[in-house]
Amino acid sequence: MPARRVPLLLVGAFLALYLIWGSTYLAIRIGVESWPPLLMAGIRFVVAGALMYGFLRWRGVPNPSWQEWKAAAAIGFLLLSCGNGGVTLAEYLGVASGVAALAIATVPLFALLFGLIWGQRTARLEWAGILLGLIGIGLLNLGSNLQASPVGAVLILFAAAAWSFGSMWSKHLKLPAGPMASAVEMLAGGAALLIGSLLSGERMLAAPTLAGWGALAYLIFFGSIIAFSSYLYLLKNVRPAAATSYAYVNPVVAVLLGIGFAGETIGVEEGLAMLVIISAVVLIGLPQWRERKDGKARKEEVLQQTS
Repeated sequence: MPARRVPLLLVGAFLALYLIWGSTYLAIRIGVESWPPLLMAGIRFVVAGALMYGFLRWRGVPNPSWQEWKAAAAIGFLLLSCGNGGVTLAEYLGVASGVAALAIATVPLFALLFGLIWGQRTARLEWAGILLGLIGIGLLNLGSNLQASPVGAVLILFAAAAWSFGSMWSKHLKLPAGPMASAVEMLAGGAALLIGSLLSGERMLAAPTLAGWGALAYLIFFGSIIAFSSYLYLLKNVRPAAATSYAYVNPVVAVLLGIGFAGETIGVEEGLAMLVIISAVVLIGLPQWRERKDGKARKEEVLQQTS
């Protein structure tokens, strides 16, 4: 029985990561029709972070130190306030959910570029992926969707860059251990979004619709808690390259959901950009996959020689 449960958990975790994270772009699109964008994003992360933090403390996880709180707050601001907040604001300004997901798929490209700051070496295939990804970004901006919202286009690329920089910087900071890091990041990032909402003068002009409440609840429980837990599970049980494969699956899911349920349209340039950007992400992942495969083979060879 235990041997059968593990594969089912893996399949469920992958489905959650691909479908839930891919569907959050449509949920955001629905949500911003009822909620001011920064307010909605802020409530989403404050509630999700508070629930996770309370649960972890109840389970006996120690409270992070002041240094860990500061580091997690900085990363939460970059990833959630700037990253997710930028996506939410861009969709509020009219960027289609599928196009937003496609633009965010450029995160691995920016991550490689920011990695140079900390001396990370970049392989030839990775440089090829970066160049191909830049071409994809150019094609994406030629599409009618982003041309109709130049500010949205800038926000989307800013969000991808902020998420990438925060992800790379987080490797060099002392963060809380395990899920507590995510809980603190959500609390800090959500609080910053609520402050931004207040300072920008956002107001509720009418009570949220049932769909608006449903979208917010979906983003809190599924997008911020379940999908993240699935991601942590996959990081512990599969290769990181497989766990991060959502980067080229989510855009496809988001585009199909946007077309099927929100009446969004994707032009020829944007469709071609999807193929180019996804190909670029695959190219970037190849050296990492090969390196881990070669490392595993060398380890097995050493074990055989010593046995």
